[in-house]
Amino acid sequence: MPTSTPNQSVRISNTTVENAAVPKSGQYFLRDTDLRCFAVRITAKGVRSYIVEKRINGRNVRTTLGRHGELTAVQARKKAQMFLGNVAMGIDPIAERRKQLRRATTLKACFEDFKKARKQLSEKTLYDYDRFLRVALKDWRNKPIDAITPQMVQTRFYKISENRGESYANLTMRALRSILNFAMASYDDGSGEPVLPTNPVLILTRTRAWHKNQRRQTVIKLHELKPWHDAIQSLRDTEDPFSFGDTMADFQLLLLFTGLRRGEAARLKWSDVDLEDRTLYLRKTKNGESVTLPLSTFALELLSRRQQNILTTYVFPGRDGRGPLVEPKKQIARVIERSGIIYTLHDLRRTFITIAESLDISPYAIKRLVNHKMANDVTSGYIVSDIERLRRPAQKIGDFLVRAFEGGARHVIPFPAAAAPGESL
Repeated sequence: MPTSTPNQSVRISNTTVENAAVPKSGQYFLRDTDLRCFAVRITAKGVRSYIVEKRINGRNVRTTLGRHGELTAVQARKKAQMFLGNVAMGIDPIAERRKQLRRATTLKACFEDFKKARKQLSEKTLYDYDRFLRVALKDWRNKPIDAITPQMVQTRFYKISENRGESYANLTMRALRSILNFAMASYDDGSGEPVLPTNPVLILTRTRAWHKNQRRQTVIKLHELKPWHDAIQSLRDTEDPFSFGDTMADFQLLLLFTGLRRGEAARLKWSDVDLEDRTLYLRKTKNGESVTLPLSTFALELLSRRQQNILTTYVFPGRDGRGPLVEPKKQIARVIERSGIIYTLHDLRRTFITIAESLDISPYAIKRLVNHKMANDVTSGYIVSDIERLRRPAQKIGDFLVRAFEGGARHVIPFPAAAAPGESL
């Protein structure tokens, strides 16, 4: 039969805890007569937990010591005495516990929080960050973030540079720097102090260790467009107009005729294509801004033909038919072998911009067509470029490319290509 009643003060022992009455709803407390702040909380489900309550730094703090059964009354009393002893010496046990938990946050756990918080980042960027952590920083993923030192960063940077190349080393450490900057702003020790006071990747800046990346300036030259196009066409399957080879050919042609980034084109869905309005809509772009772009006649016909056999939500599905297309390395290698023209997918974007400049198209129109930011350009703030104003330049570039495929374009195009004014390619 219960000997203790709700909210009474008793000397807490195994017997008084086990004999305490269970409330019909909610919870109540048995408070110890010998040790102030020590108590037992009893819930309607019959759970009995030892607690300690104390005012710390101007606020009431309650912490659970453990459940009865996992702890005896004697063990719980000792834990309560230790807790209160630390408080008496000026130590905040709650803050110390939070500090330990925060310091135990691993790089992997931090990256998971980073992904949830940075929703504006593209899928490609997050994929790249994940790859860097899984490949170049694999043995750091389960390390606490405050265990990564500047010396570790410097040593690993040089190792990656030697084994995987200077550009890969730069990209890896920039990704790490971004994740740890997030950690510095997000995690504190419970008293407002950051768990990570400084970013260890800063050592690469202080020692001027970053590698200087040479910007690629390659494009497909005017006289190369016809043999490149012929090699692209050879990817097609004459018996199956909707083969994977056709997808590879159409994907690369759309990049050339629109100046899209490869990720933007790969993620393009049929719901973002309006053939009647002759436009396509980009939801997720590198600069974070959505944009609607006009389609030239060639691009419109390409997409109209592909729409005759819609099998997935993606305009350019991967080989499995479900997800978006990934970079077609084998097909690019095949085109290079057959044409003798060495290129990358981003060279198609550079070629689009270079041709646009050679045709004396307005720099502002070029920027809008390739979705370059103009935030720092004062003049651009007074210009509103709507979709109809972009149709003529888009068609002009498309017509030029069609003539080049036929060997009829005779414009002199400056090479290597320069970036659009005020922007990188």
